Formats: sequence, structure tokens, C-alpha cells
Amino acid sequence: MALPTLRIIGFILGIFLITLAVSMVVPMLALLAFERTDDLQAFIWASLITFGCGFALVLPGRPAHTNLRPRDMYFLTTVSWVSVCCFAALPMMLIHHISYTDAFFETMSGITTTGATVISGLDSASPGLLMWRSLLHWLGGIGFIGMAVAILPLLRVGGMRLFQTESSDWSEKVMPRSHMAGKYLLVIYVIFTLAAFVAFRLAGMSAFDAINHAMSTVATGGFSTSDASLGKFSPAAHWVAIVFMILGSLPFTLYVATARGNHGALLRDQQVRGFLVLLAITSLLFSIWYWLNHDDGLLDSLRIVTFSVVSVVTTTGYAVNDYTQWGGFAVMVFFYLTFIGGCSGSTSGGLKMFRFQVAYALLRANLKQLVHPRAVIRQQYNGHPLDEEIVRSILTFSFFFTMTIGVLALCLAMLGLDPLTALTGAASAVCNVGPGLGPIIGPAGNFSPLPDAAKWLLAVGMLLGRLEIITVLVLLTRAFWRH
Repeated sequence: MALPTLRIIGFILGIFLITLAVSMVVPMLALLAFERTDDLQAFIWASLITFGCGFALVLPGRPAHTNLRPRDMYFLTTVSWVSVCCFAALPMMLIHHISYTDAFFETMSGITTTGATVISGLDSASPGLLMWRSLLHWLGGIGFIGMAVAILPLLRVGGMRLFQTESSDWSEKVMPRSHMAGKYLLVIYVIFTLAAFVAFRLAGMSAFDAINHAMSTVATGGFSTSDASLGKFSPAAHWVAIVFMILGSLPFTLYVATARGNHGALLRDQQVRGFLVLLAITSLLFSIWYWLNHDDGLLDSLRIVTFSVVSVVTTTGYAVNDYTQWGGFAVMVFFYLTFIGGCSGSTSGGLKMFRFQVAYALLRANLKQLVHPRAVIRQQYNGHPLDEEIVRSILTFSFFFTMTIGVLALCLAMLGLDPLTALTGAASAVCNVGPGLGPIIGPAGNFSPLPDAAKWLLAVGMLLGRLEIITVLVLLTRAFWRH
């Protein structure tokens, strides 16, 4: 890479680190509010170190007349997420006295909105630590939305370029006015967070619990302030979480289109309709099964099952009870739901709903072609034709997505993990869900018993899943570094 390109990448990284350093003021305020000044020093030192490194990168200034090419953005995207995680782990290591491996794992889980944790005893943990974990979710959620809207379409690995809304073709023109897109997205994100905070307060949570869960829920992250997750709180809080988990997993560009006057943008979108129908049908049928096989009443069954289904499908990872105890059928259902994910351009992970819909459209077209070999069958999605490039990108991503989970699970098994832990751990990491299945990393457990090598591998899996895999893998090719 040319020196001016490296300088501008360093300049952007510096801005990210300075922003991260300033963000550490929020947990400091939480510590002061709870009069836990003994933990304040950890955040002060971490903030000073982060700010110093960021300032050193910004100090040379931004090179004039230098534009980043798509290949440069591949590098910037991956390096920025890794760099932020490296520095964001410092407070956790200093305040909780855990190893840097555990701190980095927890931070990567937070930034990628995965929700897998190695920390126990959350009910009595430092309020600064709890606030920092939730804030990492919140920052990672809005960070990914911005990347999905501004960068991934340019790199041709995201699904956002499939979605052109009828309101002044917002998706097509998002790059020329990305600053406006960022403003709209940030305002909507903040409004959702504040609304979730108010709703959780009305549901009986304390102000501290409400703000933490508001940030975590809107970001579809899954970090909680209790080891029991949302099982500690009232049924009303469960319904509030269901609503905001769904809101966080819908395309934020469509929220922008709605705010700009296109009021039917959300409901007309094929991906949104499919996603909501999937949640409704799965939750209803699964609730009936649960009600028939357990002692809970019908409404409680509906609440428990709907919460669990929405939590897994939106890749949030909250729990109200251990669904692995519901029987083998439930375990298999939740394992399949792990892979689905929310909508493209949302805070959720997974394969994303549109890929399943496009795959179904291709299957239907191929079956028709077999019946009518000479027919010209036009393949459309959301009112737009499916060109070869879109189909190729979806097939490529799906292949590498599956291979990544398979290779990661194999590596985890080689480290001594049992097959269930290895497979579901790999799937939950790449899909950014959080908890896996089994007694160790299931909804009732956490990832602390795993060896350090497994935690580093899972952290890599979280990063790959969050950045749509291709964005990271391209850095490992010889052709990328050749020119």
C-alpha cells in the first residue's frame, strides 16, 4: 500500500480510538453515581492509553487529495474492528483482573454484538464494567449499521444493494451523501434506545438495568446485568425485549425511508414481511408444542417461547430459562434457528433473511425450468431482477459461511471440546448469537471453562461473522497484497 493510503487509514483509526477513549467517560460516570471510585482508576488509565495512541495517529493530519479504493476499505474495515477491540479490552482486564485473552474475548463479543461471555457473578459486578459491556454492544451495533450501508455495498459483499426503496432511491444514493445517511441512522438508533429505556423502566427495571438492557437489546447483543439474563426480570420486561429485539433486526435504511415520508417502506419490503411471518409462525407453533408438553399456562408458554425464538433468530442471545432442558426437539429447533439471523442492514448477525428468500426464488425458478425447458423465467426479488452478480455473491458467501463454521468446529474439537460444544460454539460465534448448546456454553453457562486457544478461535469467528467473512478472507489472498 502507498504511504498516503496508510496515513489516511491511520488517521481514521485514530479518530476511532479517540471516540473509544471518550466513550469510557460513560462507565466512569456510572462508577461515580454508585460511589465505586475504587474501579475508576482502571478506566482512567485505559482511556488515557487509548486517547494517546489515537492522538498519535491523528497528529500527522489527513493527507490531501487521497481517496480510499475498495481494496483499501477491506483493510480499513478489518483493522479498525480489531484495533478497537484491542484497546476496549483494557478496562475489563484492569477492573476485573482477568487475563487479556478473556478481556479480548469479552470485548470482541461486545463489539460484534455476539453476547457470549466469560464473566460470571454479574449481579454483584462493578457497575462500570456492566455499563462498558453494554456500551460496547451499542457502539458495535451502530458501527455495523454504518458499515453495512456505506462500505459493504461498495465491496459487493452485503445485501443492502438489493434494497432500493421507492422514496428517492435512498439505497442507490447512500454513498454520495453518506454523511446524511449517518445522521439519520444515528438519530433513529438513539430514539430506539431511549424508547427501550423508558419501556424497561415502565416494566419495573431500575434505571441502571434499563439503560444497560436498552443498549444491549437495540443492538441485538445479549449482555445482561444478571447471570440469569432477563429471567431475573418481570414478564412485562420480556415483552418489551421482544419488541425491541425485532426492531433492531429490521433494515435501518427502511426506517430512514419511513422517516423521510415513505410510510409503507417497511411493510412493502419482501425481506421484512418474510422475517416477521417466520417469527410469528415459528413462535405460535412452538408455543403450542411447549404448552402441550409443559405445565406453564398458554400465555406464559407464548411469552417464554416467543422470547426464546426471537432472541435466537435476531442473534441477541438473551435467555429467560434454559431451553436446552425442553427436550431434543427444542434443541434441534433452536440449533436451526441459530443460522437464520435478522435482516440485512440491521444490528443482527446470521445468514440474513434475504439470502434464504433469494435461494428459495432460485430453487423455484430452477424447478420451473425443468418442467418448461424452453421457457424464459425472470427471477426477481423485492421487485428487482436478480442478476448473476447478486446470485454469485450469495452463493459464495453461503459456501464460505458454512466452511468457516465447519473448520472452526473442527479446530475446537481438536482442542478437546466435545462435539456439541465445538459445533454449536462455532455456529453461535460466526452467527453472532452468543450462547451455544450443552452444559458448558448453553444458555445457563458461559465460555470461561474453555481453553485460551478456543477463545481466540471463537473471537476470530465472531469477527468473520460480523464482517460477512469475505471482507476478512480477501486480506489473506496473495492478489490483495500484490498491487
